Amino acid sequence: MLPTGPTTEASNWTMPHPSTFILLGIPGLEAAHVWISIPFCSVYLLSLLGNGLLLAVTKTEPSLHEPMYLFLSTLALADLIISTTTLPKALCIFWFSDRAIHTNSCLAQIFLIHSLATMESGFMLAMAFDRYIAICNPLQHSAILTHQAIAKIGVGVVMRGAMLLGPHPFLLKWLPYCRTHVISHTYCEFMALVKLACADTTVMRAYGLLVAFLTAGLDFNLIVLSYILILQAVFNLPSKDARHKSLSTCGSHICVMLVFYTPAFFSFLSHRFGHVAPHVHILIANMYILFPPMMNPIIYGVRTPRIRQRVLHVLGIKPS
Repeated sequence: MLPTGPTTEASNWTMPHPSTFILLGIPGLEAAHVWISIPFCSVYLLSLLGNGLLLAVTKTEPSLHEPMYLFLSTLALADLIISTTTLPKALCIFWFSDRAIHTNSCLAQIFLIHSLATMESGFMLAMAFDRYIAICNPLQHSAILTHQAIAKIGVGVVMRGAMLLGPHPFLLKWLPYCRTHVISHTYCEFMALVKLACADTTVMRAYGLLVAFLTAGLDFNLIVLSYILILQAVFNLPSKDARHKSLSTCGSHICVMLVFYTPAFFSFLSHRFGHVAPHVHILIANMYILFPPMMNPIIYGVRTPRIRQRVLHVLGIKPS
């Protein structure tokens, strides 16, 4: 008989740098993968349609070439890239049991997901800043947020995401994975690979936490602060109609922030500190990838008359 125990288990996987990883999908729900793929595919198609329309409308309508809508366009572009980075592979797992992913593709997926999510957080902060200037200092809005200033903010947000998350793939590539190369997820994730390594990853975990708190954590606190100041200014307005209009313009942004940050924080905290069932964590992590790209254009399309009217015009529908 073959010997059993730690020696046999350790020998199951001995390559320190595997050429491929195996994505399991949603462990425990394998029998339902085909059914789960239906909402996944539907949401992905809606995301492509909604964000594609939003980008087309913003580009072709001169009246939408304002800071808020330009930042919204960059958010839509990031949503499209994140969705396309993750969903096609997840559908291949669900439909064809195609679970293998090349190491370089896995690392590229990690970089794109985390860097673009960081950029999205930065663009939401930029949108909050735009609302703050528009409501608290409206006479200076066009002078402060010029096209040059918007371009600088955009470049700064993109550079921050790329530079802070750029080291992740290189650090992960040279970790020894002598335990297993199987990832219990539908896509590659930074912490998922860190947990597979058979080396001391304390520094990498600390770096991941630091980046998260310096980006999404800091952005969220600044956004909350900006809306406290905005609400103070709104409730000091003399006209009830002016208060209602100002609150309405901020409503869409608040809805988008809740859709983005709620599953993002839950996924981040549960991965590092929580003890939730694996399939629950993976479903929440996929909500973080799936729902913001689908909901953002719907929220803005419904709540913003100029976008709604332009979309109806593009679709050849006469508004009632």
